[in-house]
Amino acid sequence: MMQIYRIYINETLLIISESMPGGIGNYQQIDGQDFDFKNFHKQVKGKEPFVYVILVNEPKLFFRKVRKQYETIHAAGGIVINEENEYLFIFRKGKWDLPKGKLDEGEKTKKAAVREVEEECGISVQELGTRLCKTWHVYEERGQVVFKKTSWYNMKAPKQELIPQLEEGITEARWIAPGDFSVVKANTYPLINDVIGLIEVN
Repeated sequence: MMQIYRIYINETLLIISESMPGGIGNYQQIDGQDFDFKNFHKQVKGKEPFVYVILVNEPKLFFRKVRKQYETIHAAGGIVINEENEYLFIFRKGKWDLPKGKLDEGEKTKKAAVREVEEECGISVQELGTRLCKTWHVYEERGQVVFKKTSWYNMKAPKQELIPQLEEGITEARWIAPGDFSVVKANTYPLINDVIGLIEVN
């Protein structure tokens, strides 16, 4: 299985892989030998979204080396499906999103995923399934670059009334069928579109 890491800086995508992935459109290849993430981050954070690719023999080791000098924040979220084959989405800060949040100190990832879904949408999760994927998002907090790792888990919940967590900036929670995913895709983050792509494949 091909090792590949997709790291988002706002809407710019950095791909670290052992071979060229397909379907990425226009991209610029970067030499990994003298790659400096700090300089790269400065250069791209204010520019138009684009795709950059670094090809290396051992992507896992390369990525570990890149991020070891920065803080990593761990988060977890849910891909929740009901008995009518609809998925749970939230509307936060003007965009569609999936329920997720940071782990509390000492909290297990799976427990955090369920807690965040239940808190953000006011529901009760019936079943926790397998992890669908991990995503990486880089942003600045108090002037420091942070890597955010989110683990996404498949979940099941009966269709029920949704209560968005207003204090977290969530103004709507909605069950959406795959046939209507275009509504979400038109106004969401590229990282969330990646997760939706995996839902559609499965």
